[in-house]
Amino acid sequence: MSQNDFAPFIEEHRRLVILRVLTTDRKYRANDSMLYGEVNRFGVTSSRDQVRSSMHWLAEQGLVRIEDDLPGGVCVATLTTRGHDVASGLSTVPGVKRPGPED
Repeated sequence: MSQNDFAPFIEEHRRLVILRVLTTDRKYRANDSMLYGEVNRFGVTSSRDQVRSSMHWLAEQGLVRIEDDLPGGVCVATLTTRGHDVASGLSTVPGVKRPGPED
């Protein structure tokens, strides 16, 4: 498998990790810096730009809401009900890895 073949697989995992991390917050929110740290902690090596791009892609799909006009250039994602369903494996969206029963 070439690097180009593997990239979509990594992106699907990155998007799922972002959704799953948001489910753990009391208010279902996190900023891009926190998500960057957590995505990398879960072994999905990602740049800050890749995390932010994934956040915006998830917003386009209606899985999160984004606030990106905050001071200091901070970007905050808030999980939607649809995003929670995808993170839990109750719904699927092409481009987001479906969690397995052991996840």
